[in-house]
Amino acid sequence: MYLCYIDESGTPEVPGTTSHYVLAALTVPIYKWKICEGEINRVKIKYDLLDSEIHTGWLIRNYTEQNKIAGFDALPYIQRRSEVEKYRRAELLRLQKSPSTRKQLKQTKKNYDQTKDYIHLTLAERKAFVLEVAQTIGNWGFARLFAECVDKVFFDPSRAPKSVDEQAFEQIVSRVEQYLAVADGGSNSYGLLIHDNNQTVAKRHTALMKQFHKRGTFWTYINNIIETPLFVDSSLTGMIQMADVCGYSIRRYLENNESLLFDEIFKRAHRRVQTVVGVRHFTNPSCTCKICTAHKYTPTPSPALVVSP
Repeated sequence: MYLCYIDESGTPEVPGTTSHYVLAALTVPIYKWKICEGEINRVKIKYDLLDSEIHTGWLIRNYTEQNKIAGFDALPYIQRRSEVEKYRRAELLRLQKSPSTRKQLKQTKKNYDQTKDYIHLTLAERKAFVLEVAQTIGNWGFARLFAECVDKVFFDPSRAPKSVDEQAFEQIVSRVEQYLAVADGGSNSYGLLIHDNNQTVAKRHTALMKQFHKRGTFWTYINNIIETPLFVDSSLTGMIQMADVCGYSIRRYLENNESLLFDEIFKRAHRRVQTVVGVRHFTNPSCTCKICTAHKYTPTPSPALVVSP
């Protein structure tokens, strides 16, 4: 039995606010689940984040108020948090005084809420934490990474039979199914998809999965993936947060050529011999990124898709 944790990075809308949309799936044998949780928790404890959700996009940001606190790096964790909270309270009170800053106030409240668990760490410490998490994932020789990475510049909605996220989901389901069919020597391994919760996505992807169970995907019948996806709160499920790290790392590499995190998690990309078949970059066929270079296996394309070499 395998657990397949799925999360997305970037926006699926075309054009949206990101150039790429990445749907990542981290698959582990069920008997390794507790080991994974334990190793990640040890890293979290080191940075006083045991009870905090790992949301990579919010972790690796510059919190400007930290730069305005004298000697911040030398302060103990508890004092760092106190000083940042004091600064943030003052800033929210300042923004509340003027109607002209209402929009800024709303965004600032969101920023503060999303980052409140991390304010005791400097930017360098937060980056070190995420790198340690990525290295931990990279060392899980039993894990397999699957991802569909869509460069939306080359995605034509008028020709596509499904939306960006639906086609990415079909790709992930197909690759996980094909992996399960041969995992453990082809001994009837089964898998369960566990997806980060999103009510809109949950309804559409559940309906899609029901169709896949009845008729198969474009590439394969579904015999080894059981049930429809379970949609769970990522703040309560540590392994979904690992899928978040994977998706973020891949997207930042493709959009900004940031390879430090990517190189760690890409070690777990599913391979046949030395050819990467679990991770695909849907883009210009001439792309020479590390994914396209490693992805020499070419599945039969679905309508409106051009497969990278």
